[in-house]
Amino acid sequence: MNEQLLRDLVPAVIGVLVRRGAAFAPAEDAVQDALVEAVRAWPDDPPRDPKGWLVTVAWRKFLDATRAENSRRNREERVEAEPTPGPGDAFDDTLQLYFLCAHPSLTPASSVALTLRAVGGLTTRQIAQAYLVPEATMAQRISRAKRTVSSIRFNQPGDVATVVRVLYLVFNEGYSGDVDLAAEAIRLTRQLAARTNHEEVAGLLALMLLHHARRPARTRADGTLVPLAEQDRSLWDTKLIAEGVDVLQTALARDRLGEFQAQAAIAALHADAQTAEETDWIQIVEWYDELVRLTDSPVARLNRAVAVGEADGPQAGLTALSALDPALPRYTAASAYLHERAGDPATAARLYAEAARAAPNLPERTHLTRQAARLNTELRN
Repeated sequence: MNEQLLRDLVPAVIGVLVRRGAAFAPAEDAVQDALVEAVRAWPDDPPRDPKGWLVTVAWRKFLDATRAENSRRNREERVEAEPTPGPGDAFDDTLQLYFLCAHPSLTPASSVALTLRAVGGLTTRQIAQAYLVPEATMAQRISRAKRTVSSIRFNQPGDVATVVRVLYLVFNEGYSGDVDLAAEAIRLTRQLAARTNHEEVAGLLALMLLHHARRPARTRADGTLVPLAEQDRSLWDTKLIAEGVDVLQTALARDRLGEFQAQAAIAALHADAQTAEETDWIQIVEWYDELVRLTDSPVARLNRAVAVGEADGPQAGLTALSALDPALPRYTAASAYLHERAGDPATAARLYAEAARAAPNLPERTHLTRQAARLNTELRN
């Protein structure tokens, strides 16, 4: 049983049912029922046309459910007769489904959940485990999202930028439970890149690949974080780095710069350095300048301040940081790092401890607490 093939076919099969007249929610339910049948039947009798088989079974499941709800007459007036089994024409249902799941009427959390369910083919249980919430809670979230988009026409134009942001949210969730959301986001972004010639989709894919390439070196065996400068670069995945750089260069050649391309360019410069000391911080600052111009993001300005501290010295970094809101996430941690580099360990230790108390997760809190403890130990000796 090729589970990956089943998951890849889910969005296209949902799309066929929707174009035949099914509302999104019952179409998605019917496809899930067809997947159950596939798991049961395919090992003994694999179909020659897996997509056609799923479309046929899902459509029958949909009609059965419609009749059971006493709406056979109204529904059959729309469809008139059951279409010929098979996947239908070459209309790109998967791309349209991306747009539907990332519709502006949905909250970011709902868009992510619906994308993982309808496009990614994950079960509600898997999505719930990945987000560390009860399955019933995730089921309600997905159901509300399906109801929200049920009246939206499937052929309405979609916004690639919104889809890209949803996939970026998925990627940033990383890994939890039995679902690797970072890997799932890369899979879905590859799928989207194959269906749309959009430079920011390519930029996001490059960014994901370059970040994911560093994953093996990002944590120690005990789960604690390893800062970029201290990572064992021999553990980085050079194949993913090469692919990411190639995807990025192709996107940049179109001369339509976007924020994800700029972020990927920064990641590529980090990946290109054989050691932390060889990092081209001057170019990184220049790319952060582009990113700030494109987004005016406070987070980008914060990261730029740290890069300035590396390129022009810690005092220059602290000056850039002082222009920002101290309430920004990780502001205190950045200030601690720059103060340590500026030769002020006492202030740095105090700020590391303060940043640890505000850390958003346990690995980061542990890392910052250890940094504070290290400096306090040095101060006492």
